[in-house]
Amino acid sequence: MGDVLDEAYGIVECKECPWYKSCVMPMRFTAEDIRRQLASSTPEADIPQQADLGIQNLISSMATAAQNSLLEGCPVFIGRLRSDSELAQRVKKMMQNWGQEKE
Repeated sequence: MGDVLDEAYGIVECKECPWYKSCVMPMRFTAEDIRRQLASSTPEADIPQQADLGIQNLISSMATAAQNSLLEGCPVFIGRLRSDSELAQRVKKMMQNWGQEKE
């Protein structure tokens, strides 16, 4: 009986989540967002608005790399992945075999 209740709770928890049916999305931020974060975390190392080209290129590269590798995720989905390693492995395998099933 506990399994049925746990499953029902999981469904309700998911449907009440503000992320419903959008469990994972790429993070979106710009080089300016990174510049502001750096300035707020280390005020003594204030990066001037007219920073040299090398620093601007570095910050832009960091923003692009982060957008390609970081995801925002629903806390319910993240919790399920952390608590069930088998689920995480199935999702990983599904993504690795993406598109091969139809061939």
